[in-house]
Amino acid sequence: MRHASAQTLQQLSDLLDQIRRRQGLKEKKLGIFYRKSKSFLHFHEDPVGTFADLTVGETFDRYPVNTAKERKELLVAIDRILAE
Repeated sequence: MRHASAQTLQQLSDLLDQIRRRQGLKEKKLGIFYRKSKSFLHFHEDPVGTFADLTVGETFDRYPVNTAKERKELLVAIDRILAE
């Protein structure tokens, strides 16, 4: 699974805009977000779709982001982690 291309990230522009509004996150490179100095969120693509890897503790949880429902689930997970 490779990192998401600029074209794929462009298709996620609404989602990325919503993520950018979250306090405490910094987008160091298009689609790659950090919390403090630690990698927090980035995107991958493969033939079955696009996925977000979200840091939970010391590991990444993978979230599909191909539908509006899946994108909302990712935002809920981000908010939950940021509130901890």
